[in-house]
Amino acid sequence: MKTQVKALIVGGGAVGTSIAYHLARAGWEDVMLIERDELTSGSTWHAAGLLPYFNMSYATTHIHDYSIKFYKTLEEETGLNAGFSVVGNLRMAQSKERMDEYMLYASTAETCGVPYEWMTPAQIKERWPLVNTDDLEGAIYHPTDGYINPADVTMAMAKGARQRGVMIERKWQADGFEWKGDHWDVTLTKMVEKGGNLVPSDEQIVVSAEHVVTASGNHAQRTARMLGIKMPAIPVEHQFIVTEPDAELVKYRQEGGEEHPVLRDADAKWYVREERGGWILGPYELNAPARFEYSVPDTFRADLFPLDLERIEEEYMSMIHRIPSTETVGLKDDYNGPICYTPDGNPLVGPAPGLRNMWLAEGFSFGITAAGGTGYYLAQLMVEGEAEIDMASLDPKRYSSNWMTTEFAARKNEEAYEHVYILHHPDEERPACRPLRTAPAYDRQKARGAQFGFVNGWERPNYFGPLDAPDSFDHDARSFRRGGWWEHTKAEAEAVRNGVGLIDATAFTKHVVKGPGATAFLDWFTCNKLPKVGRINLTYALTAMGTTRTEYTIVREAENQYYCVSAGAWTEYDADYLRKAAEEKAEEFGYIEIQDVTTQWGVFAIAGPKSRDVLNEVIKDADPATALSNKRFPWLSCREIELGMCPVKAIRVAYTGELGWELHHPIEMQNYLFDLLEKAGEKHGMKLVGARAQNWLRQEKSYRAFGNELGRDATPLEADLPRFVDLDKDFHGKDKLQETGVRSKCCTVLIDGPEDADPWGREVLYTEDGTRVGRLTSGGYSVHFGKSIGMGYVKPDLAVEGTKLKVKMFDTLWDATVTCDSPYDPKNETIRKDG
Repeated sequence: MKTQVKALIVGGGAVGTSIAYHLARAGWEDVMLIERDELTSGSTWHAAGLLPYFNMSYATTHIHDYSIKFYKTLEEETGLNAGFSVVGNLRMAQSKERMDEYMLYASTAETCGVPYEWMTPAQIKERWPLVNTDDLEGAIYHPTDGYINPADVTMAMAKGARQRGVMIERKWQADGFEWKGDHWDVTLTKMVEKGGNLVPSDEQIVVSAEHVVTASGNHAQRTARMLGIKMPAIPVEHQFIVTEPDAELVKYRQEGGEEHPVLRDADAKWYVREERGGWILGPYELNAPARFEYSVPDTFRADLFPLDLERIEEEYMSMIHRIPSTETVGLKDDYNGPICYTPDGNPLVGPAPGLRNMWLAEGFSFGITAAGGTGYYLAQLMVEGEAEIDMASLDPKRYSSNWMTTEFAARKNEEAYEHVYILHHPDEERPACRPLRTAPAYDRQKARGAQFGFVNGWERPNYFGPLDAPDSFDHDARSFRRGGWWEHTKAEAEAVRNGVGLIDATAFTKHVVKGPGATAFLDWFTCNKLPKVGRINLTYALTAMGTTRTEYTIVREAENQYYCVSAGAWTEYDADYLRKAAEEKAEEFGYIEIQDVTTQWGVFAIAGPKSRDVLNEVIKDADPATALSNKRFPWLSCREIELGMCPVKAIRVAYTGELGWELHHPIEMQNYLFDLLEKAGEKHGMKLVGARAQNWLRQEKSYRAFGNELGRDATPLEADLPRFVDLDKDFHGKDKLQETGVRSKCCTVLIDGPEDADPWGREVLYTEDGTRVGRLTSGGYSVHFGKSIGMGYVKPDLAVEGTKLKVKMFDTLWDATVTCDSPYDPKNETIRKDG
């Protein structure tokens, strides 16, 4: 057994073997995989082996698509049949709203090139007569997926890995990780059989690895403790049952009937597929408990939990309703095993927070579907520095260790399990473990009708609903079209355009970067010129591949002190990248100090033509009449001001594109400032405004958003932001930025869409002749133009004002026209308004 390797993978399930295979295929030698028991002995062995395409995430859809295509090639390469039954996947709908969900999902599928078909109830019945279609609205059908044997596909990937030089060692457990400055020393313990249990022996070795990948599945919490990090990967019980042969099914197949696709009745919360003349039923019921919140017992190996039939009675009866021939069929087998989850249902894939060359691949609730693609794209991250798709939505640091706890993860994972088949509204907000992080003004805003969204643990107002509405209003208001919230958001957006609005932006991520090396470091770290003292600049930190890693508003507070503001959803993601980069460059640039001050500063954004009037009511200054004038407080500058008794770091910038300021204030004084501004705003008609209205307004200004238009799959030049890139200086990622060129280009489109709906930012863009040419990354409604609006990427020659396109919404093509950049107030006259 080698004791020095390039990469060590911990975990021998489908995910781990795929990573080992793809690292070797990418050219890495000296790759070793260890497994504490036997390959597939974790959740892989009792997985149902389904390969569903359906996922609302762009990145995850690509991952699933790669897996499904890759698994079909394994037999030719390895000689092992992975047991892939390409029977298709039929996802049925009992309501028009469920069909709306499928049509929105189909947009994501289409942007990724995933094939699908629509089926009517009559078409389903004609093709698969055992299915009761009386109460169905229709279905979406994926003809190219199906199900696979989890053990067989894992063994095929393991053989392929071995053929490429990977060493696979069984019965070795990782018991310690120590970073030595340029490699990891991993302590491994030999596991032995004793009385039917697997126990550690006295035999230990240390393996030195330049890179380590953890794919430890149900053992993720033990792994996290050894690494000194937190990760919300905790298993939840998942049951499925296997029936005895169904006489009607056997007869149907004997008479030449084709095998049923994997059937999914989302409204009934289950999947069903054929199994040797019978059926497998897999429900996603309520009240499935989290397990192994701290560790997996040594006695638990390829074991199962007792079945709880009462918990799945409703789903079992609905299977009988959908497939009436199952009513008299007995049960043959049952499974109730742990399946790892995360709070949002997506896995944790990428670099571990605070650690170097430590990679996580944990929390796979659909591990067989995701294994192949995870190996492929994670290998790209490790070998090339970035993947060809933006993996940020799967990054482990989306759950910050500052607030994520075991209790939070366990309860949210239970919620994620029972939400597998709920209607996934784009405006969905899940209630478990909330409120958790609240700014001081939370109660005041809630009393004024605030309907909150969950952002990095924070409660942030999405919009302000009716004051007399019950707490359930937000849930009732959701829709795939214009929900009950839409009119409230429209009124808020109009208030900002015509009067004044106040937005709670406390969730913004905020860092102070200072010290003798701060200026040189930030000049290298970001691609735009640094601002002068007292001024601000918008800039980007790039990846090594020249794509956009983070967007910053940088305020230069002193010669070597900067206040950096970035997206609220990405605090630890930004902090980790910033700190690691500063550590790497400290010797070159000098001492750099980085402070995460996110929770020290609250933020209110005040915006609109009357915003200066409101602030003039409360500002304390020797000459209050001119304190906020262009001469004393120009656009894109920062000043320390006093509003009543509250000291404020005021930044003259507005994400809405109106005259406005961001008011960064000591968070302990937030309620005082809120009351002060609310009273001052009364005579000016000031309205409280949520994030959804702000999202609409920023699209009218073509302001790109990180995680939408800005990400690790596009450069700032492809985002059409050359004014924020200073090619006269050296900066991280510059060479690759220039090498890449402009493969696609961001633009803004105005859309003549349906009267009851707007795009969500997932839709496909076509030319007028029906050629697919791009996709939307943002969408909404423009109160200025009175129609739908969106932003997205198309081929560069089409990102020209006046280009006629089509956008697909609800399976219909609607007219869209590329407009100028910043179609509302393109000369920025409103923002610069003097007073």
